[in-house]
Amino acid sequence: MFEIPEGLNSNLLGLAWMIGRWEGVGRATWPGEDDIEFGQQIDIAHNGGDYLHYLSQTFLIDDDGKANEPLDMETGFWRPQTDGQVEVVMCHPSGVAEIWYGSVTGAKIELATDAVARTSTAKPYTAGQRLYGQVEGDLLWTFDKAEGDQALQSYMWGKLSRATA
Repeated sequence: MFEIPEGLNSNLLGLAWMIGRWEGVGRATWPGEDDIEFGQQIDIAHNGGDYLHYLSQTFLIDDDGKANEPLDMETGFWRPQTDGQVEVVMCHPSGVAEIWYGSVTGAKIELATDAVARTSTAKPYTAGQRLYGQVEGDLLWTFDKAEGDQALQSYMWGKLSRATA
């Protein structure tokens, strides 16, 4: 059972259900690439400020579901607004930084990119949409992306459970 953390800034109440560690599996599919199943860990924390710190790590898993090779990471800050909107800033070691805008409705969050910046060696990722939701206590999410000549389409999705202490 989830409890509101002590010292939580009142601006974060709409996102409080996300705070903690989430673990589970997901899948990725993209034209011209092999489909993969991956493990994932998301850590969402607060420090009393009016934002959340977000860290997601994905990794290839073996037949027993154990991590055996890192895939990707992303980190950033979730900044809820008083009108039910949310702003998210994320960075990736692959050379991508994103600005996301969206809305929070209960335990559902919808996001779309406003800006995607890339280094010269990053893939030509240009836009994305994400959906996060709490369903029967689990964190479900999807990520649609556009890249190069590929239009916006389903790319990754996952189902994570709250980790126990």
